[in-house]
Amino acid sequence: MSSQVFKKPIPYIALILAHLIWGINFVVAKVTLEEIPPMSLAFLRFAFASLLLAPFFIAQTKKVKIDKKDLPKLIAIGILIITLNITFFFEGIKRTAAADAAVLTLIIPMLSVLLGWWFLKEKVYIINLFGIALGLAGALIIVGLPRLFTGGFSPTVMTGNLLIILAATSWVFGAVISKKLLNKYPTLVVTAIAFMIGTITFFIPASVEYIKNPDWISGVTILGLLGTAFMILLSSISAYFLFEWGLSKTSIAVADLFQYIEPFVATALAVFILGERLSNSFILGGVLIAIGAYLGTLAKEAHHRHHKAHRV
Repeated sequence: MSSQVFKKPIPYIALILAHLIWGINFVVAKVTLEEIPPMSLAFLRFAFASLLLAPFFIAQTKKVKIDKKDLPKLIAIGILIITLNITFFFEGIKRTAAADAAVLTLIIPMLSVLLGWWFLKEKVYIINLFGIALGLAGALIIVGLPRLFTGGFSPTVMTGNLLIILAATSWVFGAVISKKLLNKYPTLVVTAIAFMIGTITFFIPASVEYIKNPDWISGVTILGLLGTAFMILLSSISAYFLFEWGLSKTSIAVADLFQYIEPFVATALAVFILGERLSNSFILGGVLIAIGAYLGTLAKEAHHRHHKAHRV
């Protein structure tokens, strides 16, 4: 992969920028959700993003016709990477620390390897499975499973962490479907449709939130408005477009490798801005996930060169 980075660096730069933005988004979302209900924030985020992308989407559809048989897949992408991913993420980040949530997203590359093995029949080696097992053990530590037996168990935090894992899982499934359609349709078309699906699906739950508490609007400060603007312009439009475009020029495995950027950015900001403290269990779980992610993904090519026989 290193030779490709130097030959054609732009797709990789796009992926790095996307994950940098999403790393920052962990802290931005955590702060913004203190003022705006989750489904309302999700609706506002993708409704405004859809409006901003609408003129470009209409221009693209005049050049490229959407095949009706691809509509179910396009809708599925929207539901997976927008509706489910954002719902699980927002509900999860409300309940857990931003640093925990960011590190748990490192399971995304490992899930990509497993999905490639199960559904796409890609080659996987013993070292990869060992790494994935390590990473999952680290995730269980951060989720808080050991605290069930040692004390200090927090049902709220555990629920939040499990929701973050569900968000990561829905993202991987959406990316797998998205990769196939990006060979056929421009990045803008796939992204815009996903945003529109998100806007439609978030409308009803956002309306319910407003009916239950219409006064939340009066409590929004400039900080909440700036957070919403960040998520609309950067975390939604810019990052999704950069990721989808980078994905179309590389592969799911390569695109997800840059996922490692997010936890470092998010954890640093969570410590310095939110004042979060890193517990011993977080450090242990984080180390296991990092080692497991390396062995499960990055070590795949190197191991293949030296241990070709250990294939499963």
